[in-house]
Amino acid sequence: MASEEAGLEADLRLGVGLGLLLAVAVGALTWARVPRRRDVLTASARAAAQLALIGLALRGVFAAPLATVGVLVVMLAAAVGTASRRLAAFPDALRRVGASCLLGASVTIGLIFAVEALAPTARNLVAFAGSVVGGTMTACTLTGRRLAAGLRDRRDEVEGWLALGATPRRAALDVARDSVAEALVPALDQTRTVGLVTLPGTFVGALLGGASPAGAARFQLVVLVGQLCAQSIAAVALAYLLGAPVRLPPTDAPGRG
Repeated sequence: MASEEAGLEADLRLGVGLGLLLAVAVGALTWARVPRRRDVLTASARAAAQLALIGLALRGVFAAPLATVGVLVVMLAAAVGTASRRLAAFPDALRRVGASCLLGASVTIGLIFAVEALAPTARNLVAFAGSVVGGTMTACTLTGRRLAAGLRDRRDEVEGWLALGATPRRAALDVARDSVAEALVPALDQTRTVGLVTLPGTFVGALLGGASPAGAARFQLVVLVGQLCAQSIAAVALAYLLGAPVRLPPTDAPGRG
């Protein structure tokens, strides 16, 4: 009975804390007249619902390791769907983003577990894959958006190359390279400043789960370097797949929001 009351009190405190954070965030956006207030609320509500569902689902996954495959498929599908919706300026974005995310994630996850840098357990696989797949989603979104913006902003340069007889891929090569470089900036900054500016969620979660500081640091390092690997592969692959456009995106291309 006492444990139930303690749990209810903890949930109440959590609800109050989250409510205050959302109120402050919405207040700041309202004061600045930034039209993202509804997005903040809906994103937070979705996060709460999805985390509750995944918490229940993972109980079954850890009890039946073969169900891990289903979890990984859902993760990848959600990542690909989210990133491809942001890249409507490009034809066949869903297939190309899917191939890029799958390549980056599969190579990274395969290497880590092949050399047993992490113990091959369902728990480690789900935790590591979640971070890696999420990283490929971010890399593909940023690469595609930077590429579309670069093709619009540097249209004269690209058309100049084409006028000289260059192939579409050569004409867009510099823009594609710059898009990959820019897409990797967040992951690089996070890796450079880990422990100095932030304590990443993986590290904190491992500590709260009972791991030693050294063990938590090792796992976080694997995650950070794994994300760099996966994002590098995914970004390069997507830039290659999108980097030979038959026609340049129009100035008012969709998918910029």
